[in-house]
Amino acid sequence: MSDDPIASSPQRSTVSAFPVRPRLLVVDDEPLILEGLTRLLATRDYDVVTAGGGCDALIAIGKQQFDAILLDLGMPDLNGNEVLRFVADRSADTPVIVVSGDSTIDAAIRALRGGAADFVRKPYEPEELLRRIDNTLTRRRLEKENNHILQRLQQSEKWHRFLVNSSPDFIYTLDCEGRFTFVNDRVESLLGYRSEELLGQHYSLLIHEDDIARAEHVFNERRAGDRSARNTEIRLKCNPGMRRPRLMNGRCKSVELTATGMYDEEASPFDKRFIGSYGVAKDVTERKQAEETVHYQAYHDLLTGLPNRALFRDHLGLMLAQAKRNQKPLAVLSLDLDHFKVINDSLGHTIGDELLLVVGARLRQCLREGDTLARLGGDEFAVLLPTLVSRSDVEHICRKIIQVLSKPVYVKGHEIYISVSIGACVAPEDGDMIDSLIRQAEIAMYQAKSQGRSRLQFWESGMQAPYSERMQVEADLRRALARNEFVLFYQPQVDTITGEVRGFEALLRWWHPQRGLLTPADFIPVAEESGVIVPIGDWVLRQASAQMADWRKAGLPSVRLSVNISARQLENPDFVDSVMRAIQVYSLDGHQLELEITESLLMRDFEANAIKLGRLSASGIRLAIDDFGTGYSSFKYLSRFPIHTLKIDQSFVQDLDRDENMSIVNAMIAMGRGMNLNVVAEGVETESQRARLQQMQCHEVQGHFYSVAMSSHEATTLLGRHARGFAQAEHQVAG
Repeated sequence: MSDDPIASSPQRSTVSAFPVRPRLLVVDDEPLILEGLTRLLATRDYDVVTAGGGCDALIAIGKQQFDAILLDLGMPDLNGNEVLRFVADRSADTPVIVVSGDSTIDAAIRALRGGAADFVRKPYEPEELLRRIDNTLTRRRLEKENNHILQRLQQSEKWHRFLVNSSPDFIYTLDCEGRFTFVNDRVESLLGYRSEELLGQHYSLLIHEDDIARAEHVFNERRAGDRSARNTEIRLKCNPGMRRPRLMNGRCKSVELTATGMYDEEASPFDKRFIGSYGVAKDVTERKQAEETVHYQAYHDLLTGLPNRALFRDHLGLMLAQAKRNQKPLAVLSLDLDHFKVINDSLGHTIGDELLLVVGARLRQCLREGDTLARLGGDEFAVLLPTLVSRSDVEHICRKIIQVLSKPVYVKGHEIYISVSIGACVAPEDGDMIDSLIRQAEIAMYQAKSQGRSRLQFWESGMQAPYSERMQVEADLRRALARNEFVLFYQPQVDTITGEVRGFEALLRWWHPQRGLLTPADFIPVAEESGVIVPIGDWVLRQASAQMADWRKAGLPSVRLSVNISARQLENPDFVDSVMRAIQVYSLDGHQLELEITESLLMRDFEANAIKLGRLSASGIRLAIDDFGTGYSSFKYLSRFPIHTLKIDQSFVQDLDRDENMSIVNAMIAMGRGMNLNVVAEGVETESQRARLQQMQCHEVQGHFYSVAMSSHEATTLLGRHARGFAQAEHQVAG
């Protein structure tokens, strides 16, 4: 073969140092991840070497060359950043793709600044990872090819053009006045220009107006060698007539430019003549788009597009500094929708999300230019009002907000009425610390809720106590399980005909060390909001199962035990497994356990809940609809869910003397019996109510007429002393 590259055929000549099978080093301390990546990379016929930690990776790098390295950052023996530095020092031409579970923008920036070629967040789509690897290997190969071209440019014009026009990068040369003398074919797909349209044109035709000054020293580079421009980011304008350019911002593409000056090689070393510039522009639009997406997601609420808490804090910090300079006050508002949880539970998250979008749009209409509106989470919003004259400005804006939000909202056929409680604080009067101002506004908002809702409340120093009390309840709840402060009480469910005890409802109580015995109303809302309800609910299931096992061991009559299930529990992916574990540990029959779930909770995720409850029903576990008649009553879900029991809400039973309520209850009982469901009436307190329910053929009743909720010992005594329940016993009426 001739040594002249021009005489060599491109098919037989190669400039790539890569083997037929690219060799990849995969570094991760998780064996399952290593195994999965090995299988995935095998689909592309890569030669894969694995390392289970940073130290193993250094050994592998010292023994052989790799075409690319996939590197996890969080490893116990030697973290990924140290491996990255080692690669940068010893194998600068080996690209490193960081694959990390740390999804923050700071982690990505640190990795890229440390020398990483790319950053992929866990979890990732397999095709996306393969594409990133392919792109990285392609970039490495082409960089080597382009370097080869630079070294032998004047010896191999034919070979140069072949390689350049095959490159995924935009390659060009300029004359000494900055006019294009060559552009490769990539320019057409990248910017929408044919090469002949650019030849003879000044490079400034392509440069974004804001980057012209930088381009004068980079695009038309005069320096050569190590002093030349490398990987300088710049924006290029696309042809206005280009179709579907997939642009990131306006009609521009972001590129990383490497350029060098070209000099007359025939001149003497002391009199080299500048003849133009050579440059390679690598399209980084997708990477920039991903970076901007990550940045946007870090500072914005994904549902509404509003600033999130982090961005709101940044704005507040800037406005506080400006207010100090201008000596003008500003206000921070905390807004919370009243009874939003009821709407979310009854109509579902989809309707709730649509409602939040409408609220966000209406709030924007109420604010001035320069005001900041943010969504802090859930149904909580925050507003920053700079450059105020007095508190009356705040009152005026808040009155407008309350008025605008009071108008009905129509979402998917539902007419929804909402109101908002607003807390406000003013700086510098109430302080000048970012987090303190936000917290004070939230405290004032909770005070507004406690005073009747749908109102504005300014922060006052004495408002700390109610908010602190809620935080204290949450802290106490988190310790209560470990300290065995929870206890179950049991309320019997009695057959209306025989008076026999058919079952009990397990009711949670909290023996608080300072406040005494607390009912669910005192702590369940806080447990729900904080997520502590999930471990508490698991404890209730285990304790109820243990109680049934004790009754069975004592030879007492077999009864069912009903347990209330919360929204957080049902949404938990481990819900079914936690229920099954509870009955399996104590060797219970599934039919002994009944789960009470409200109608609105069932409808929050119809299909997913149907699957979960279907699995439990297949094991014999019973399902009861709690507070029937107060939520989304529908024959559709009654037929779709494996329901065994309907529990009529006590609000209907307590007004049983009213004809309309009697008709409603009678219809509920008839419907339940018609569907072969067990019907239980809650809140029965009088003989008259019991008698009427018996006359309506209600199967069972529960309430103070027979017994208040009793301790485990009292329930055991009831079952042991009165095997026939209340058939021959006095009613234990609440005093």
